[in-house]
Amino acid sequence: EGKAGLATMLAAMMDEGAGDIDTAALKAELEERGIDSGFSAGRDDISGGMRMLASETGRAFELLSMMINQPRFEADSFERVKAALIASRERSETEPRTILGRKLRSILFDGHPYERSTRGTVESISNVERKDVIAQHKALFARDNLVLGVVGAIKPKEAASLIDAAFGKLPEKPSAATVPEVEPNIGEDVHIEFDSPQTIVTVALPGIKRANPEFFAAYLVNQILGGGTFSSRLYDEIREKRGLVYGVGSDLTTLDHSAYFSAGFAAAPEDAAEAKEIMLSEITRMAEMGPTAEELESAKKYVIGSYAINNLDTSSRIADVLVGLQAADLGSDYINTRRERINSVTIEETREIAEKLLSADPTVVTIGPGQS
Repeated sequence: EGKAGLATMLAAMMDEGAGDIDTAALKAELEERGIDSGFSAGRDDISGGMRMLASETGRAFELLSMMINQPRFEADSFERVKAALIASRERSETEPRTILGRKLRSILFDGHPYERSTRGTVESISNVERKDVIAQHKALFARDNLVLGVVGAIKPKEAASLIDAAFGKLPEKPSAATVPEVEPNIGEDVHIEFDSPQTIVTVALPGIKRANPEFFAAYLVNQILGGGTFSSRLYDEIREKRGLVYGVGSDLTTLDHSAYFSAGFAAAPEDAAEAKEIMLSEITRMAEMGPTAEELESAKKYVIGSYAINNLDTSSRIADVLVGLQAADLGSDYINTRRERINSVTIEETREIAEKLLSADPTVVTIGPGQS
């Protein structure tokens, strides 16, 4: 509380010196050996990755072990990173999308940790001290909550040995706080007056957790409504037929402790009201009638066919998929069974989930000149 952005600062500090190697020397060695590494913070986790040539695997894992187990969090580096994050927030906090996002979170997750920005605010980052970063690392980095994906020119036994050496010294269990489940608050309509050449509109409705058996039905409904971008109803009705918006789409956001559906667009202020009316009308139509059989079949073909292209085309992406499958507890056979799971979704299931999720009065947040 009061220190939102702490995890982002921790992630940014993970390569600021490690073990007996100071910041400058660590960054120089990583560059010299062609080793790419980085860490980031999301709502539910801190993630990191390292990519190296096969010939550099041994040393790369040694450096990774030091970064994971013995980050230096050097005082000078801390002040530099903190100043950079504050400067970044100062720039972004006057941007309309940031303002809208902050308001949307405050409505959906009032009083819950999800209300806070993962990047924090100028005030909350200013409250973070070096000792907080050290304590956060100690609280979060453990073996029990660790998920790994390894891809490349390495044998399983060698990978296991390197993983044990790099991560085996971590504490067994984390001491992070327990985060409660939360249902998003739906039904508010808020406009934020902002002098801008465009108006941004976002709507939010109930979502569905990834582990829910109805997830794929909801995923296909979203694909048809707005997730498919160039082939979706929202794009066709608002962009293609009428040319009212610059871009429009929808999304299913799945978090560890909540989920919600959202849709939105940016438009010229004089077009925003009409575009919003059409978007809400299409959401209502989907809730009342669901998709057609033709739409469902087309969506199935697309999400099956595009999966490998979008997710399995590089080693890094495959590693991300391996981590994601474990984090969501989808099973090691997921890639092989995904096609069958999608194809098994019936038109009746999509219509039922569309009615369940999209029938509620949505939360609507707009920002721009004049009421839209």
